[in-house]
Amino acid sequence: MTAMDNNSPDDFGNLDTLLDLDGEIFMMDAGYWVKFEAKRVSPSPRIPHGIRYSLTLHDRNNVRVVGFDNAHAIKPKGRKRYSGQKVTWDHKHQIESVTAYEFESADQLLIDFWAAVEEQMGG
Repeated sequence: MTAMDNNSPDDFGNLDTLLDLDGEIFMMDAGYWVKFEAKRVSPSPRIPHGIRYSLTLHDRNNVRVVGFDNAHAIKPKGRKRYSGQKVTWDHKHQIESVTAYEFESADQLLIDFWAAVEEQMGG
């Protein structure tokens, strides 16, 4: 049983702030830009918090360099025929690597995203 098993979508911290950012694009220094997508969906084992999201940082060539999303499962590392797969789809893209992301709340997602943006931009 996880911390999310008995929670409603409203238990995941300020979801309205995240939802209000849906469709927003912000220009950053040096040609970078960020894009937010966030939609309420029915909670499921893969999206227990009930929000489908994609928060991305793109460089001046429109290449995604940082992204937090839950659009798909994370492919297991290695080429083993049988390997475990995380049930939730929350994860982080950093250039070409993909790692699991433990969604705690909408507020923490935004904090973690902006921290990754600052790190990528050398801030």
